[in-house]
Amino acid sequence: MKPEVWFYQLQRRTLDQVLPNLIERTVQRGWRSVVQAKTPERLAALDALLWTYGEDSFLPHGSDSDGDPQWQTVWLTLGAENPNGARVRFLVEGAAAEPFADTDYERLILLFDGRDDACLADARAQWKILREREAKLSYWAETEEGGWRQQA
Repeated sequence: MKPEVWFYQLQRRTLDQVLPNLIERTVQRGWRSVVQAKTPERLAALDALLWTYGEDSFLPHGSDSDGDPQWQTVWLTLGAENPNGARVRFLVEGAAAEPFADTDYERLILLFDGRDDACLADARAQWKILREREAKLSYWAETEEGGWRQQA
C-alpha cells in the first residue's frame, strides 16, 4: 500500500510555528514519526524547538546523537532511515518524498514555504514526480484563521 502524500504550503506561519502541532496530532493518533531535514543546522534547530516550543508542553524526541531509536516516538534525521518504526515522515527543507513513495508509511508530509519561489518550484516538481508515480496526493493551504483547508 502506498502512503498518502500531503503537501502543506506555509503562507502565513513559519515551519517552527506549524511543525510541533502537526507532530502532536500524529502522536495523539498513536503514530511514531520521523522528521527529515537536509542540513545539520536545521536538525539542531528542530531539536531545540521540540523541547521548547510551548510553555506548558514539549515533544520528546531523539536523533543519532541520543541513540535508542526504538524508544523514541519522534526521530530527527538527515537520512532515509526509519529506526523507530514511524508511520509518518515529515519532510522539510525540500527533502524529497519520492524515495518513500512505495514504502509502508501511512503518510508523507512535505512542508514548504510558499512565499519562497525556490521552495515553491521544488514542491511543484515533487508533486509532478509523485503524480507520475500515481501517489495519493493532497494539497493543504493555510486559512486566515490559522488552520488548514484541503485544496486538492
